[in-house]
Amino acid sequence: MTRCSDSGEDSTENPDRNQKKRKKRGKHVSFPPDEQIVSGFAEDAGRRDDSCITLMDVIGAYQQSCSKHQVQPRETILQQLQGVCGGGSVECLDLKGERLDHRSCEALEVVLKSLHFDFINLQAAQLEENGASSLLDMILYYESTTYLDISDNGSMGTSSWRALAHLIKQSVCLSRLDACNVCLVDYPVQSLSKALLTSRLRVLHLNNAQLSGSSLFTLVGALKTNRALLELHLSSNQLNGYQDAMQLGDLLRYNNTLQTLELSDNVLADAGLEELCDGLSRQTKGLKVLILKNNQITERGMNHLARTLPGLKILEVLDLGDNHLGNEGIQVIREPLMVNSSLLHLGLAQTNITCEGAVALAEFLAESRLIQRLDLHENQVKLGGLMALSLALRINCSLSHLGVDPIPPQELDEFLTETQKRLQAEITQRCNANASQLQREREMNME
Repeated sequence: MTRCSDSGEDSTENPDRNQKKRKKRGKHVSFPPDEQIVSGFAEDAGRRDDSCITLMDVIGAYQQSCSKHQVQPRETILQQLQGVCGGGSVECLDLKGERLDHRSCEALEVVLKSLHFDFINLQAAQLEENGASSLLDMILYYESTTYLDISDNGSMGTSSWRALAHLIKQSVCLSRLDACNVCLVDYPVQSLSKALLTSRLRVLHLNNAQLSGSSLFTLVGALKTNRALLELHLSSNQLNGYQDAMQLGDLLRYNNTLQTLELSDNVLADAGLEELCDGLSRQTKGLKVLILKNNQITERGMNHLARTLPGLKILEVLDLGDNHLGNEGIQVIREPLMVNSSLLHLGLAQTNITCEGAVALAEFLAESRLIQRLDLHENQVKLGGLMALSLALRINCSLSHLGVDPIPPQELDEFLTETQKRLQAEITQRCNANASQLQREREMNME
């Protein structure tokens, strides 16, 4: 989605208004008056209705701005803007991998002023302190985007993080921020956390940001009282099963707004799962999605989950993939899964399950009236397991997707190969029938 700014006419009426606003906000970047930056764009915008002509003027103004700041216009920016004039859409301003120094950032103001982008991608843009501060101030002032990615920018200094915090606190437009593969310790995490106390952000990705220990403590302290954030992604932060898990458990005890918590590729282990389960048991509304892939969880951790599952009323998606649960772990949670009244999606890919575990899950499927998706990819489920799952689907009316890998051809003779194909076809057919029935029920409920 794009929008052309109306600010050209305003600045014609009162050239000093925007300057005064910026000074009042205490911006450390000194912007020149709008009509000087745009170089005639404002006058033309007021009398031209054709959006293509307007965008051509933006391109021209950007080229003039680059000349003024003594930098070459970025070919990738010109191509994206020209795409709009060719009938395309500037949903994204993609500057990934571009080296944006201070002057290059300043030259972008006319673009940020004139268009709104659904997504501005600054990933790995080699942002240095002054340039990043200027750019973030512009994005805030012009409300240029709803989704900003500043991942992989390791050279942002104190003033850059201060500008980012101001953007997070003040923007009425920004709803998603990605700040992955950066070091969120000391001032950056303190600044970010303080901003989150009053922000309108709905989605926050902080993967691989060194958030273990005191940094996580600072972040969770702010999020306990945050009532806007719906998704928090913290994968690959080396989160441990002791202090870190306690903080995450506290987050679930006090925050009933967060709906998605993604914790893949950490080291929470069984002790960490116990803390999370304690927090989950306090959720009366809120968390619907919990992702715990690759966290060194074993069958012992399933005992904590078994005590929590029967009482859950909110959680709809649980992904335990790439953990060493084994058949023993599945047996532990089989009956609690039957009692659970909320779970719709269960991820068990690559969890060391064989036919024994598949049979236990088939017993759960035969009893469940809720489960819609079950992922068993990358497990050793052979013909016996497939047969049990197929039989369960003759009874189950809710499962619309069952992910299971085909058995390697070299392990089967011709008869068993045909049997496998028949069972998999039957599973697919029954899942499709359930999906169609669920769709009809949704449509009837909407009428």
